[in-house]
Amino acid sequence: MERSYDFLMPSVNFFGPGVINKIGDRAKMLAMKKPMIVTDKFLQGLKNGAVEQTINSLKAAGIDYIIYNGVEANPKIHNIQEAKALYQKEGADSIITVGGGSAHDTGKGAGIILTNGDDITKLAGIETLDKPLPPLIAVNTTAGTGSELTRHAVITNEATHLKFVVVSWRNIPLVSFNDPTLMLDIPKALTAATGMDAFVQSIEPYVSVDHNPITDSQCIEAIKLIENSLRQAVANGHNLQARTEMVEAEMLAGMAFNNANLGYVHSMAHQLGGQYDAPHGVCCALLLPYVEEYNIIADPERFAELAKIMGENTDGLSTRDAAELAIKAMKQMSADVGIPKSIKDIGAKPADFELMAENSLKDGNAFSNPRKGTKEDIVKIFQAAYDAK
Repeated sequence: MERSYDFLMPSVNFFGPGVINKIGDRAKMLAMKKPMIVTDKFLQGLKNGAVEQTINSLKAAGIDYIIYNGVEANPKIHNIQEAKALYQKEGADSIITVGGGSAHDTGKGAGIILTNGDDITKLAGIETLDKPLPPLIAVNTTAGTGSELTRHAVITNEATHLKFVVVSWRNIPLVSFNDPTLMLDIPKALTAATGMDAFVQSIEPYVSVDHNPITDSQCIEAIKLIENSLRQAVANGHNLQARTEMVEAEMLAGMAFNNANLGYVHSMAHQLGGQYDAPHGVCCALLLPYVEEYNIIADPERFAELAKIMGENTDGLSTRDAAELAIKAMKQMSADVGIPKSIKDIGAKPADFELMAENSLKDGNAFSNPRKGTKEDIVKIFQAAYDAK
């Protein structure tokens, strides 16, 4: 008998060119009086960018606002504490995140400590939140993390250099906005990094122990879209069709991993990102083939199917040989979009592998990995990704 499962996603998701103009109306429907816009200084400074358009939509709806612009990559505890302090000082009543995963995670993190206690480290884990966050809208500007519609909030403890995850249905934004025209000027490196994050987030749920028929269908379509569009989006950032397909893919991947969860790629990538302050999507891409090669024996048939989904010709091959083609396709995608070959290139040091391996197995994403590993196994995967040439 099929196991029972639930399915989580925001109640409302706006998609397509121009949808950002609906923010004010939706904020009014949610009775927002003074939202705090959570973003970074670069996005705030863009003429007619996502922040300016968000503000214009709020003004048209007669809604006041404040801005926290201290978002940084791999958001830290001090970021969410600063945002909380500003929220309280200015009498805000809601949050609108504008940006990529870092903005959304910062906004979620601030919301968590506004209502669930100031020490967010005590809330790491799955479904640890007792109280709802302030009303939250997410305006997305990158086709990558899926954070605008997921229950994950990833924060870095700057004191320990460790990333941790607060996973709760209470973190899911009430409304998400994805307007692909906002992504046309994203640099190639960021397009590649965020796109590879979406790629990983469409693969890990597909092989997760928690996958189900609904998430499978989302992963399959997301992988096909990314195979078709990520290279094109990196090659020409103004290719609106490629940008649109990447947004569709990252939304599908986000919905999938919101429900089927992830695996060792993310649990290990969190350690790399926290330890070396490296881009999350790059960390994921560097680890992906080595983690999934380790995972193959848990379900060779599923990896063989994955190879077909990626467009590999598996005719006449054994199941194992077909499964290996999936790993080849993962490496090829990374190479094509300019991802470095080794975690050595982002500053990784073998002396750190044991501690990172230990913390990887404690990460909230580790429990749904299809193969159950030991600390020694994880060290070997880090080493393989370090020795890659």
